[in-house]
Amino acid sequence: MFTAPDPGRLRLRNSTRAVIGVGVAVTASELGGFSLPASITGGLAALLALFTVTDPTVGAQRITTALLPVAGFPVLALAATLHGVTVARDVAFVVTVFCGVYARRWGARGQALGIFAFMSFFVTQFLRTVPAQLPELYAAMALALLVAGVVRFVLWPIERGVPPLAVPAELPRTGLARPTTRQACQAAVACSLALLAGQAFSEDRWYWAVGTAWWIFANTTSRGETLVRGFRRVLGTVVGVAVGVLVAIPLNGAPGPSAALVALCVFGIFYTAAVSYSWMILAVTVMVSLLYGLLGVLDAGLLALRLVETGVGAVFAMLAVVLVLPVTTHATNDAWIRRTLHCVHAATTATAARLEGDPEADPTPHAAELDLLFGRARVALAPLVHPLNPFRARKERARQALQLLDDCVNEVRALVSATAVPARSHEASLVAACWRVKAAVEALTLRDRRAAVAGPHDSCQAETGKAHLHLRNLEKALSELAMPLGTPPGSRWAGS
Repeated sequence: MFTAPDPGRLRLRNSTRAVIGVGVAVTASELGGFSLPASITGGLAALLALFTVTDPTVGAQRITTALLPVAGFPVLALAATLHGVTVARDVAFVVTVFCGVYARRWGARGQALGIFAFMSFFVTQFLRTVPAQLPELYAAMALALLVAGVVRFVLWPIERGVPPLAVPAELPRTGLARPTTRQACQAAVACSLALLAGQAFSEDRWYWAVGTAWWIFANTTSRGETLVRGFRRVLGTVVGVAVGVLVAIPLNGAPGPSAALVALCVFGIFYTAAVSYSWMILAVTVMVSLLYGLLGVLDAGLLALRLVETGVGAVFAMLAVVLVLPVTTHATNDAWIRRTLHCVHAATTATAARLEGDPEADPTPHAAELDLLFGRARVALAPLVHPLNPFRARKERARQALQLLDDCVNEVRALVSATAVPARSHEASLVAACWRVKAAVEALTLRDRRAAVAGPHDSCQAETGKAHLHLRNLEKALSELAMPLGTPPGSRWAGS
């Protein structure tokens, strides 16, 4: 986790900015005279605004941030109004789940608005909100979103202009074949069952089971991804509960130390989210424990109940993803790998154009996108390399593919850096090497991957210099990828 690539220290800067944004939002709420529940609601709104808004441009991010109250405020009012009407509340919660997941079909904005709507319903259960509290909660949330927007877009605008990683276009996109539609149905079934079972264990904290089922579906596409995420959710919660017992309970809600540790947890959520779901959930669990301490209701029994409810939600999420309109792992893996390879193609094309003298050519954005795409491909392939996967041959092919894709990403990143200032005496040979890399990618992305991919060209072997070395290594990695990505007739390399 701590040694994972962080180009431009983007994760570090995002995490630091999140701590500042959430901290200032909560401080503003406290200075505004809001109650502790309202301040917590404002802090959650700021965290979500900074965490879930991932549009490709700063302008689009501003619009999505401005739309968050449109999605959240009506849901907050509905949940508060139905607080004492159990059946109607439960039905409304499941409908919110379905709509929140279905909204992902509209890309990054739909995902952010769907999450904010769900969490608006969730927080009313967490804080037991009633209609009389709505004006204060609205004011706290609006203030927090304003503060988060100022921190993000005025004081510390560090976004990169890379495309959002939506469901790949290669996946089916009509009717029940659409992955987001299937996931909406899966999530609604999982959350319905989690809600009923959660209430059997606790009439007060049942919403933890629903929240677990919901978040297991976040940022996943296939059956395998969701199963692995469910396992990691439980693992992160188990460790987080243990930390909560050792840290949060002894603090007993002491304001200063608790606030400092909550800030540390916010940092951990943002810093680990891209590389380790288990670590992120650990940070979330500890943060929730500290918040319950501040509210004066924390004890060991409450943390044990959270663990039970998490297990309930995870079980039903994993059952739903297997039994209700499953999305196969193979189609998702293939689509993300293709997108990653196409990005390698785009980066080398831009590099060749820059070496040929095109002043507009810039491979840097493609290199930044490549890091994100490889991260997403790694998540998609995680089920195949998981220790519990019994299919050794598939596990080994997936492991080889991940290693070689990682090599490609590293070589592209180094190539872009090495050719930032073209060396004119080598431009012709470098351009030729770039074209060979492009040809290798095109061979790999053909539907018939059994076609041979040549290794490094002899003339490239003879050239020296950093750029030539990176191109030679890139050609070698691409040629070796032909084996794990290739498929004998009638079989699937990536599992099903």
